[in-house]
Amino acid sequence: MKRTLIEIHMIQNHCPSNLNRDDLGAPKTCYFGGVLRSRISSQCIKRSIRTSDDFADLLGGIRTRRLAEQIQGQLQGRDIIKRAKDVLAKCGIKSGAKSASSDMLVYTTKNAIKAMADLLKDDTLSIDDLKEQFAGLIEKDVKVPDMALCGRMLETGEIKNTTVEAALQTAHAISTHEAIPEVDYYVAVDDIKGEDAGAGYLDEAIYSSSCFYKYFSIDLEQLVHNLGGDEKLAAKTIGAFIYASARTNPSGKQNSYGAHNYPEGILVEIKDRPFNYANAFVKPVSPVKDSDLVTQSIGQLANYINDVNVGYGSVETKQLWFSPNGRHPLQTAKGDQLGELVITLDDLVEKVVGMTGHNWQDVQNIKVIEEA
Repeated sequence: MKRTLIEIHMIQNHCPSNLNRDDLGAPKTCYFGGVLRSRISSQCIKRSIRTSDDFADLLGGIRTRRLAEQIQGQLQGRDIIKRAKDVLAKCGIKSGAKSASSDMLVYTTKNAIKAMADLLKDDTLSIDDLKEQFAGLIEKDVKVPDMALCGRMLETGEIKNTTVEAALQTAHAISTHEAIPEVDYYVAVDDIKGEDAGAGYLDEAIYSSSCFYKYFSIDLEQLVHNLGGDEKLAAKTIGAFIYASARTNPSGKQNSYGAHNYPEGILVEIKDRPFNYANAFVKPVSPVKDSDLVTQSIGQLANYINDVNVGYGSVETKQLWFSPNGRHPLQTAKGDQLGELVITLDDLVEKVVGMTGHNWQDVQNIKVIEEA
C-alpha cells in the first residue's frame, strides 16, 4: 500500500547564535561534503516544536522521571506519594527511598496521569490491582499528537507493548555552507568602581551565523493510526506542526543572541516516498556578487530537485513553495519555477491540510487536552 508522506524542506538563515551546544558549550557541528558545517540536532528541533506555543493545545504527553510527583499533584493535598512510588515500582519504574525521581525517563500522557491519581483515591484497590491498571494506562493511553508524531521507546520489563512507532522523521539541520565558528571575548563591568581597574568578569563564548537546510517527513497513515483513526485530529496536528516548525526556534542562549529568525523558504511536498535534499549542498554554497547565501542556497536546492526529477523520473507529487510575500522564488538556473508559489504561511497551512481531505478552519479548534 502506498504511503502518503508530507515532506517539509526549509531554508533558514540565523544571525549570530548558539542555538544547540555541544559538551564544550560550542555550537554543534558535523562534517558534510568534506567541510565543517554548523548543525542543530533533530532532538533539539523536535523539542522546540513540541513545546512551542503553536503546539500547546496538542501537547498531551509528558516526559519525566518525576511521575510519582505528577500523580501526587493531581490529588490536592492527599499524601499518597509513597503508594504511587510502590505501584510504579511494581510496573518496573523504580525510584530511590528518599527520592521521587525514577531511574528512567517515562513518556506518558497527561490524561493517563490524571487517571492514575483517580485510581489511587480508591483505598480498596491493592498494590497489585493498581499495578495492572497503571500498566494498562501507560501502555494504551498514547493517542496524543506529540507522542503520535515523535513516538516512544520505553522498556520497563513489566509493561508490554510500550513502543509507539513515530510518524515523524527529522533530520539534523546542517548549514548549506562551510561553518566558521567565532569567539566572542566579553567582559562584565563592576558597577561599583574600586581601586582596581578593569573588568569584574571576563570570558569567551563561541558562536556562529549559518543558513540551515531542515528536513521533516510525516507519514500520514502512521499518524492517523497512532491517533486511533482520528483523521481530523491528524489534520490539525499537521497544520500546527507546520506553524510550529516555521515560527519556533531552539532556546539555546537566546538571551545572549536573540536569534529569532523565520525560514526564508519552505517547500512542502505530498508524495509516497521520502527524499532528503541535503545533497544539494554537498558543494558548500558561496556568496557571489550581487547575491547572498539565502538566494544561493534556494537556487542550489531548486537545481538539485530538478536534476533528481529528471534523473530518477518525477514521482507523483504535489509541491507548494512558500517564501514570505514571494520574496525568493524556487527557481533553477535556467529560470524554471518549481512548485506552486504561496506567499503567506496561513495559505500554506490551509493548502497542506486541504490536501489531507480536511479544511483547516474546521479542524483547528479541536480540543485534545482534557480540562483540569
